[in-house]
Parts: sequence; C-alpha cells; structure tokens
Amino acid sequence: MTPPIATFDIRRPSGATGPFVFASPHSGDLRPADMRPATSLTDASIASAEDIGVDRLLESAPGAGVPVISARISRAYVDLNRAPGDHDPLLIADAPPGAGQGASAAKIAAGYGVIPRRTGDGADLYDRRLTLAEARARLETVHTPYHAALATLMQQAHAHHGAVVLIDWHSMPSHAVSGDRRVRGPDVVLGDRHGTACDARLTRRLRTLFEAAGWTVALNRPYAGGYTTQTWGRPDEGFHAIQIELSRALYLDEATRSPSAGHGRCVGVIERVTRAMRDDGWPA
Repeated sequence: MTPPIATFDIRRPSGATGPFVFASPHSGDLRPADMRPATSLTDASIASAEDIGVDRLLESAPGAGVPVISARISRAYVDLNRAPGDHDPLLIADAPPGAGQGASAAKIAAGYGVIPRRTGDGADLYDRRLTLAEARARLETVHTPYHAALATLMQQAHAHHGAVVLIDWHSMPSHAVSGDRRVRGPDVVLGDRHGTACDARLTRRLRTLFEAAGWTVALNRPYAGGYTTQTWGRPDEGFHAIQIELSRALYLDEATRSPSAGHGRCVGVIERVTRAMRDDGWPA
C-alpha cells in the first residue's frame, strides 16, 4: 500500500546550483500504518534506527547552492542505504533464493537488511514475518522513488559541471560498548569506501575542516559508506561520494532526542564546511 504522504523532500537552491548534492537518507521519522511493528516496542526503540534531526542540520545548504534530499519515512520501515536486493530471509518468509548472501551478508545476518528486522538498539522490530510482496511494495513506494530523485540530482549536476560530489549525511550514537565499558567515539567518521569512492583530496580537505572546528575525525571505521556511497562513488567517471557520520552528542540530547545546547554550533560548523568546499572549487 502506498504511504499517504510524500516519502522524501528536496530543498533546492533559489539561485545557481553547484556541483554538490547533500542527502539524508535516515532522518525520516514517519511510519506508515502497514508497518505494524511489535506491540511491545517503545517509540524510543523504533526511533533508535533513525538519524534524528540530521536533515535540520543541513538547513543552510541550499543557500550555498547545494540541493538537499532527505527521507521522510523511518529507516525502520525501509533502509534507503541498503541495496534493494538485500532481503533478510529471517524476516521475509518467502525471500528469493540466495537472499542474505553476498557483500551485505554480515549486515543482513545482524538484522539490518533493506527491510530491517531489528531496531537500532537491537530489539526485534516484528512479532511476525513479512512476505516478499510486502517488502517489494515498500521498496516500490519508498526506496525506488528516493533513489530515482537522487539520481536525477546527481546527473543534472554532473551534466552542468562535468563532475559532482555527493555527501551522504548520517548520525551515530556518541558511545559504543567495548567489553563492559561504554567508550566515547569520534565526533565525525568519514567513509569513502577506503579511498575508492572519491578523490582522496576531498577526504583530506573534509578532515582538515572538521578538525579545525575542534572535532575528532576517524576514517572508514566503523562506517565506510553504504549502498548510496557505493553506487555513486565512481570518481573515474566524475561522480564522487562520501558518507559523513556525526556524533549525536554534537547536536542532540540523546536521552530526550531534542536539540541540545550544541545544536546551533553544529549547524554553524556544517555551514562553514559547506561554504569552504564550495569556495575551494570542488570538484577540481
């Protein structure tokens, strides 16, 4: 069944569009009625899969000539950063032969296929199994149109400028569990598929800009870039892509899921980084 709302938003520059496209595939929080998650789940558990508020961090981008595409539908319903064939046979009762295998096998086995089986905090999303028809309906109404719209933005920028840079924005918990301890992670993780998805100068420049803001930066671990980065990371063809993960502690009260005192500064840092990249003349 088609969700009765738009499944994504595009904010376009009022003036000239430059050679950058921003995407926020996991910031949606709408859950269509046909999702029917397990009744025992709390709203907070379902929302743990979502990149809360990332789309709002990018509010200045159109003013710098950058279009922004952002999801409206929750990642718990469909994961837009997974390949459309990444079906989980433990969730999809009649999944096609070979489902759960290939490059994404580990993520699918963990419960994070294109239709997630688990929440971000590891709880089971469903007390039932889904049919392949249900899964395909979700893909047709959410995944396919989002990626078609993203492709249009990328191809238009490429045609006009000869090259284009996609920045795929995400957020991550500020702490990870290591043994019996909670360990603070970096402020930013840059994922360029281990140097294959974009010009290495782009990764270095972004790292320099974020570190100049006083943020700690890691490369590719634990996030090297998902389906979107893999799809559009073709630098030899003039398509550059990089995934940026921001610690939620930079802008969010993780307990209440509301903007923190640092929210305005985080917006400001992203605005300065965006304008610096534009002024650098990327992609050179």
